[in-house]
Amino acid sequence: MDIFGKTFLNKFMTSVDIGIDLGTANILAFLQGKGIVLKEPSVVATDKETGKVMAVGRAAKIMLGKTPDNIVAARPLREGVIADYDVTQIMLENIIQRVAGKSIFFKPRVMICIPSGVTSVEKRAVLEAAMQAGAAKTYLIEQPMAAALGAGLNIGESHGCMVVDIGGGTSDVAVLSLGGIVVSASLRVGGDKFNDAIIRFVKREHNVLLGEEAAEEIKIKIGSVNRHNLRNGQTTVHGRNLVTGLPTTIRITARETLYAMQEPLNMILGCIRGVLEKTPPELAADIIESGIVITGGGALLDGIAESIQDDTRINTKVAENPMDCVALGTGIALAHLSVLKDDVVMESRAY
Repeated sequence: MDIFGKTFLNKFMTSVDIGIDLGTANILAFLQGKGIVLKEPSVVATDKETGKVMAVGRAAKIMLGKTPDNIVAARPLREGVIADYDVTQIMLENIIQRVAGKSIFFKPRVMICIPSGVTSVEKRAVLEAAMQAGAAKTYLIEQPMAAALGAGLNIGESHGCMVVDIGGGTSDVAVLSLGGIVVSASLRVGGDKFNDAIIRFVKREHNVLLGEEAAEEIKIKIGSVNRHNLRNGQTTVHGRNLVTGLPTTIRITARETLYAMQEPLNMILGCIRGVLEKTPPELAADIIESGIVITGGGALLDGIAESIQDDTRINTKVAENPMDCVALGTGIALAHLSVLKDDVVMESRAY
């Protein structure tokens, strides 16, 4: 074979590994050797009549709640699982092509994280969507395992560690040791539920209906669950007055968000306590020593670490770059498949 032929063959036979954090709110892609190369909202806009994809990611997110009748902008994932299979497949295909390129000779290996509580049917839906989107081999890894790897926790030794991953649709809590998950629980409560709680509170207390984007803005700007060191901030938001039916503007304070978000917070705290109650005493002692690590977008909520620490009396800290941990973990898992083979489900297709 001449030099040109060898170069051509090497180009198309080189394995490309992609790790995907398939989140309810955001999708992140990790490319082996380059790190995280893509962060996009998990939103797809399609034409109802033709089925044509109008936009994916940020371009689709700005359309939410603002589209004409013939265009639908929606999140294909709800509470960590696929709610719309066809649209999820379209989104995955778009992401894979943008990250790995489009080639008729070669398809990449893809690692996708899933919540620890999903059913076998839900796992199969993710696997099939990824394969249909263009993956040569698809692997699934449970979200707390990926989060722990991405956060830099040493899960290979007999010393126990605990991770709490709070995403957009789910919260996953797990105790890990010796390269596996010892105790875990998945709760379909995440950032979206905090947004819903703010919407309900404003509706009840101010007679104003907010959209999801407005609630998200409140949560990011002034949202807090910190009782001991509450912010004094406030922000202005726009909504529809339920009495007059007219657009209106109101001010929301950080103290109001504290009251608004207590219900989803208490559900997460209850899930953490439930996992700790099931943890073997030896590992519980390790966790008291090493503490709890929080990952995911929910880790950025003001006061969340303090609230968990107050409730459990265990030192709690937020991981570095918490939103990136799961995506980084998928990449690490792909590089160490032989070590994690018992914790990863694999589905493959011939090239």
